[in-house]
Amino acid sequence: MLELLLLLLPVAAASGWYTARRGMATKKQKKPQEISPVYFKGLNYLLNEQPDKAIDLFIELLDVDSDTVETHLALGNLFRRRGEVDRAIRIHQNLIARPSLSREQRAQALLELGQDYMRAGLFDRAENLFLELTELRLYNEQAYVYLLEIYQQEKDWLRCLEVAEKITVSHYPTLHNAIAHFYCELAEQMLSQQNIAAAEGYLKRAQQVQRSNVRALLLQGEIDYTRGDCRSVVRLLRQVEDYDPVYLSEVLHRLVECYRKLGLQQELFEYLQQLYERHHCTEAMLILSEMVADKEGESAAVDSMLRHLEESPDLKGLERLVRLNLQRGEESPRETLEVLLQSVMKLLDKQPAYQCEHCGFTAKELHWHCPSCKTWGEIKPQQGLTRSTSALSR
Repeated sequence: MLELLLLLLPVAAASGWYTARRGMATKKQKKPQEISPVYFKGLNYLLNEQPDKAIDLFIELLDVDSDTVETHLALGNLFRRRGEVDRAIRIHQNLIARPSLSREQRAQALLELGQDYMRAGLFDRAENLFLELTELRLYNEQAYVYLLEIYQQEKDWLRCLEVAEKITVSHYPTLHNAIAHFYCELAEQMLSQQNIAAAEGYLKRAQQVQRSNVRALLLQGEIDYTRGDCRSVVRLLRQVEDYDPVYLSEVLHRLVECYRKLGLQQELFEYLQQLYERHHCTEAMLILSEMVADKEGESAAVDSMLRHLEESPDLKGLERLVRLNLQRGEESPRETLEVLLQSVMKLLDKQPAYQCEHCGFTAKELHWHCPSCKTWGEIKPQQGLTRSTSALSR
């Protein structure tokens, strides 16, 4: 209640001042302190903890004219930010209905009302208002940005591309990144319809817009994999290291599979060693430890995992170490290791596999479009925190 009072008292004061000012302007003989009784009635509502009635009264007290438009807009914005969308809509609708508004003021009210509708989930109404603004050629950039947000919510990727062409990067710093993902979304739609040629066309456009887009690379790799072109898959997926090494964990299982089908086990082993030396990638070490176990036995694999954990401790590596010790078959506190393994697995299950680097949103699955902050390509795999099944697991 105290917070609400602090927010409303300036409104009450402004209302009282404005009423007194108008009274002085129209009646010179009237004293400044002769304020409208309605103002005191509003204060009485506040003091008696009836803020809703006080708000309505103060809004009515402020006549809409050139001097009070900004006050109404500020009030509506305040209500929207506080989640009171119905009140914000009422204020902005009331503004738009006034014939005395200038063209600029009406456009500003339309922009605010469109945001109110978006907050209320009324996307069709918001879309109509923003389109009207683009026709008026006022607040174009802001209107297009909001339209882009609406079309993303509706997954209308073609309209997203159409609107994106009209937005400057200064109003949308990650525009090129978003456009590349729109093309990737269209490519996935085409793949679901078995239209490979159209999908590849969209992927080429995505890479033209953003050369280092990992998603386009992964999708093209999957297309080539379905064709049985393992050499192309290896060539493509090895580029992930140059684009964004954090996504290596997403492609190593496919790389391992293709190397094995090509009969290039030794080349795979050397590549993983180099990869681990450059990035200390946990996934690479997990696969290496399995290959070492096959070649030199569990003891050698245990030694390699111990060295890894000394330098880069993580739960996935610890889980692998426990499994290797259980596979050795030597006399050891097996019951203790079993309990430790179960504990590690429970910890892994509680850990998010992915996290958005922009807002901190966590998820168990990879999302290219963050459900929280709506950014594209910011959700990344978490190194060494989650369990995954290696392509070489037995």
